[in-house]
Amino acid sequence: MSQIAANHPAPDITAVSDEQWAHRLESFANDARLHEDNISMPKAVAAKIGLPMLVVGMLMLVVAAIGVVSVGFPHVLAGLEIGIFTVLAISLGSLFWTMVFHALNAGWAITMRRQFENLASLVWIPATCLIAIAIIEVLSQGVLLTWLDPAVREGNHLLEVKAPYLNGPFFLIRVFIYAICWITLSRMLLGWSRKSDETGDRALGRKARFWSSFGIPVFAFSTTFCAFDFLMSLDYRFFSTMWGVYFFASCALGSASTVAIIMTLTKSAGKLQGVVTNEHFHDLGKLVFAFIVFWTYVTFSQYFLIWYSNIPEETMWFTARREIGFDWLFKVMIIGHFIFPFLVLIWRPIKRSPKLLSLISAYILVMIALDMAWIILPMLAVHDGANATQSVPGHIITIASVLGVVFIYGWCVTKKMTKSPLIPTKDPMLHEALSHKNYV
Repeated sequence: MSQIAANHPAPDITAVSDEQWAHRLESFANDARLHEDNISMPKAVAAKIGLPMLVVGMLMLVVAAIGVVSVGFPHVLAGLEIGIFTVLAISLGSLFWTMVFHALNAGWAITMRRQFENLASLVWIPATCLIAIAIIEVLSQGVLLTWLDPAVREGNHLLEVKAPYLNGPFFLIRVFIYAICWITLSRMLLGWSRKSDETGDRALGRKARFWSSFGIPVFAFSTTFCAFDFLMSLDYRFFSTMWGVYFFASCALGSASTVAIIMTLTKSAGKLQGVVTNEHFHDLGKLVFAFIVFWTYVTFSQYFLIWYSNIPEETMWFTARREIGFDWLFKVMIIGHFIFPFLVLIWRPIKRSPKLLSLISAYILVMIALDMAWIILPMLAVHDGANATQSVPGHIITIASVLGVVFIYGWCVTKKMTKSPLIPTKDPMLHEALSHKNYV
């Protein structure tokens, strides 16, 4: 292994001399593939996709608002949280991949990295929504988070033991910390990347790599505890040490799937010709395939350990969902979130086809939203009764709430793409991405 490492050292952008770098910049300037027309998204083109998404998103949120009267605020809030955590997974996963690409000096991903950066920079949208939800939950003394209800806490030994962590003020503090960490990291990385486009300063790349090495642990802890606070604590009696990794799997999978869709739409608009090729889609497809398997591994491991240990506080999380009519969603997760996409993406030609990969990626995003529904919706039985969670109006409001959040987020993505080049134009390893070949 040491001999292999010696023969194939990690690329070091500091090893390029000033003369070599000047020559490389000149080659970038003379490369027809890097002409502004090919690597920029006009506002008019983005608006063709973005404006319909904005209109649909607003209409869906209006339907959700009407649902407050028909099915109640808890149900609408649950639907909104499904959408918020779906887009949060996309942004957080993009932040993760951006930092990993920097930390590993991943040359092949340079021409796709800007879209990961754009998605990561939009983390402020779901983060702001989480702050608003946290304030609503605390002021209302628990809408979905019943552990905030004084009537539930009174005489509850379990909540007394967990009180140092599960309490309103500390909960709000944690949510603000999460938002600050995510927004700061994403804005720093995108800011340095954009500035590098203007100046070609290689020090900015070294700075991004340095801070990514610190940012990855910050991301890991903040994402894990956010999943604890908003998702696992919906049932304060339940606990799982694998919960953070379970949510992280959706983050990494959701972001890779979203970028596959974005790159396909971008190429369909006539952009990035010769810059992003089937070779890049193949590697992106590998990431999607790998995290389908990883999500399944984590999910099954969590289920198996709970089933094997047979502790009531843990098993009731699954048995309650079966008893109130959500067993069908459990089966959908098995078949739809693993078996079907696994059998499809195992084929090499599908990973190399932008259109086919984007179609399966869109399907995967639906599965991620259903996974969030599997976590959140059953807790409505606490408020509305088991039957209300399965009513037709309830399903309509839930779908409208999710689509409202997702489509407005999509509109923001299209606007973001117009504000900078579609790729990092002066990254020291851009030449590696332009000549990238896949041998596996």
